[in-house]
Amino acid sequence: MTATPKTSGPLAGIKVLELGTLIAGPFCSRMLAEFGADVIKIESPDGGDPIRQWRVLKDGTSLWWSVQARNKKSLTLNLKDPRGQEIARQLALEADIIIENYRPGVLEKWSLGYEQLKAVNPATIMVRLSGFGQTGPMKDQPGFGAIGESMGGMRYVSGFPDRPPLRIGISIGDSVAALHGVIGAMMALRHRDVTGGRWNGQTGEACVAGQGQMIDVALYEAVFNMMESLVPEYDYAGVVRERTGGALPGIVPSNTYTTGDHENIVIAGNGDAIFKRLMLAMGRDDLANDPQLARNDGRVPRTQEIDDAIQAWCATQTIDSALQILQEADVPVGRIYSVRDMMCDPQFLARQMFEQHAFKDGTPIKLPAVTPKLSATPGETRWLGPTLGEHTDEVLQALGYDAAAIAALHRDGVV
Repeated sequence: MTATPKTSGPLAGIKVLELGTLIAGPFCSRMLAEFGADVIKIESPDGGDPIRQWRVLKDGTSLWWSVQARNKKSLTLNLKDPRGQEIARQLALEADIIIENYRPGVLEKWSLGYEQLKAVNPATIMVRLSGFGQTGPMKDQPGFGAIGESMGGMRYVSGFPDRPPLRIGISIGDSVAALHGVIGAMMALRHRDVTGGRWNGQTGEACVAGQGQMIDVALYEAVFNMMESLVPEYDYAGVVRERTGGALPGIVPSNTYTTGDHENIVIAGNGDAIFKRLMLAMGRDDLANDPQLARNDGRVPRTQEIDDAIQAWCATQTIDSALQILQEADVPVGRIYSVRDMMCDPQFLARQMFEQHAFKDGTPIKLPAVTPKLSATPGETRWLGPTLGEHTDEVLQALGYDAAAIAALHRDGVV
C-alpha cells in the first residue's frame, strides 16, 4: 500500500507578508501558512517577536512559537531604517495578502500603508488587525485582546453573578479577531480574482489588475460579533445579559454540575425531547411529564428547580456512571477536559488531533493538528517555527540582492 502523497495545500502559490507580533496578526497568517500559503514574517533583528519568550521555553524559545510560527519564513528587518522599509515595500508589492497588527498610522510612516501600496498595486489586499479599528476616536489607543474582550461584551457575561467578571484562560479576543481576518482575506482574494487577478509587479507591464481591498478588523468588534442576541434583546426588551456561572442563560437546562466523586460534568438537556429523556434517565418522571416544562419558555422560570434536581441526581453518581447513563439516554453530556485528558482520549486520537514532530536537536514534540479538515487539500505542518532570521538571506536573494549587498545589510544592522 503506497502512502498518500501530501498535497501542496489550497493556498499554494499565495504570497503572504506578515507585519505583526504576538497573537492576532501572527495567528491569522499562521492559518494561511497551514494551508499552503508562502508566508514571510518580518521580525525585528533585536529579539524578534516577543512571543518567542512567552510561557514555557525550550532552549530559550517558547514552545508556543513552534505552533504560532509553523510554516513561516523569518526575515529580520529594521523597519526604522529606510533600507529596511524599502525591502518590506518590495515584498508588500509582490504579496497577495499583507497582514499587520500595528497601531493605525505606523505603516503609513514607513510608506507601507494600504493607500500607499494600492496606488502602485491596485490588487493590494491588506488585513489590518488593531484594538479599535482604523477609524473612530479610540483608533490610536493601544488595544490588546483583554481590552477587546471587555469592550466587546465577553468579559461582562463571564463568571458568576456575585463575583467580578472573569477572563477565559486563553487570548480568545486575539484569536477571534484573527479568524475574522482569515475570513476577510479569503473573501477579498475571491473578489480580487473575480475582478481581474494578480498584478504583475515584476514585469511592470500594463495589465488588468483585480481590485484589492483593506480588511479592517477591530478586536472589540470581532468579540462583539460573537455576542449572539445581546443587542436585539436589550433594544427590544431592555434585557441586559448578566453573568450566570456555568449556565447558558435563557436555555434550560444547560449547566455544569458536580458528581459524587467531586468531578465536574456538563449536561445540555435544553432540547424539548432531550429534556424529557434526561428527566426519565434521572428517575424524575414527574418533571419529565410536567406539561409546563415541555418547552424551553416554560422551563426558564423554573431554572433553579431544574438545576437543583439535576445536581441532586449527579451527587449520587460517579462521573463515569453519570456519563454512561446519560449517553445511553442520548443526552448531550461530557466531562471537562484538561490537556491531559485530551492526549489520551479516543476521539482526539481517532481524529488525529496531535502531530508528532521533532526539534532540530531531535527532541520529540507533539503539536495540535491543523484544523479545519479539508478532504482533498488538507493543511499540514511543513516545519516548526523558524529561528530568528532563519530565512533572511534566502528572501533577500529572491528579491535580487547579491552576496555583497546582503553582507552590507547585515553589517549595518538593517537585517
